[in-house]
Amino acid sequence: MTAAIKINKPEPIASAKPNAVFDGTTDIKLAIEALEAGKQVLITAFYSNGLLLLKELKEQLQNKLPNTTFKEQREFRAAYRKLSNLVLIEIAGNKLALKKAPFIGWLEELYPDNSDFLLTFPQVQGLNSSWEWYKNGMTIPVLRNKLHPYYGTYFPTRFDHLSVFDQWLKRYEGPKKTAIDVGIGSGVLSMQMVQHGFQKVFGTDTNPNAIVGLKAFMGDTKLSRKIELDYGNLFGKWDKQTELIVFNPPWLPASYAPESLDAGIYYDKKLFPAFFAEVKKRLLPDGKLVLLFSNLGQITEATKEHPIEKELAEGGRFKLERCFKKSVKAASKKTKRDQNWRAEEVVELWELTHK
Repeated sequence: MTAAIKINKPEPIASAKPNAVFDGTTDIKLAIEALEAGKQVLITAFYSNGLLLLKELKEQLQNKLPNTTFKEQREFRAAYRKLSNLVLIEIAGNKLALKKAPFIGWLEELYPDNSDFLLTFPQVQGLNSSWEWYKNGMTIPVLRNKLHPYYGTYFPTRFDHLSVFDQWLKRYEGPKKTAIDVGIGSGVLSMQMVQHGFQKVFGTDTNPNAIVGLKAFMGDTKLSRKIELDYGNLFGKWDKQTELIVFNPPWLPASYAPESLDAGIYYDKKLFPAFFAEVKKRLLPDGKLVLLFSNLGQITEATKEHPIEKELAEGGRFKLERCFKKSVKAASKKTKRDQNWRAEEVVELWELTHK
């Protein structure tokens, strides 16, 4: 199944002479001016030179741009993303061509037919952190085993909504023959359902990396016989009715067409109407639809509309059985970003049934 799937990965940049070079002795202000003029800057000598340049770039942008409200933070990140992606690193022999650079196994695994090229520094940082998560694994409070998320796959870094879902599963007394996990991601919800006795879970995702990664993670274990995967939109090829449909959708409306990992964070205006229409056809008469959501869009003023409340008020397809809400934990003290709005954030579990 996965052989024909083309995974998402940073597109190699053909080696060409960049506009400027930064080797640690270069005037850092001139390097930043080159970036602001839209010129590419190649990092040479030490890996730490790239970190230094990005640190100075971020500080300069922070001095120029307001970075307090949620909206301002999004605009700041967009500006930083644009300029930082002009900073390049050379890859030679599937390794970073810099001294004291980290080893990143993805460079060989994702680019078996291309060993020499350029990538942007943020892309390399993403590959590096992803490799560490993948190699070392991460502990998820609701799972028995460590998760080893594949490159380019959305995985949870906060667990309040997962614990709410786990409590719901403990109280669930319905049949456990089949369930569908829409947007399976790194597979956490599906694994929770298997742990709680579901015989078969069908998972879909529009992200090819999620399907390829989960297939590799499960291998030929018992889990691979409990969880069946399909690369497709919403319900993919699963057209049979089921007793439980679970969806942990993106929590924020998109201000642009989301792609790749962003599709796990931002939703477009077509997502929820299309989803609810498909659920109506695939949920058994006594089946349950469970959505994990948040009031993040409202408290950050990204939107006034709550898509689940809108469906219940206007859709005429479902009725609310129960809604569980839980205040989230305070933001990490390590983060420098202003996240006062987190005090108002609530994660939500919506249990719906046919009207």
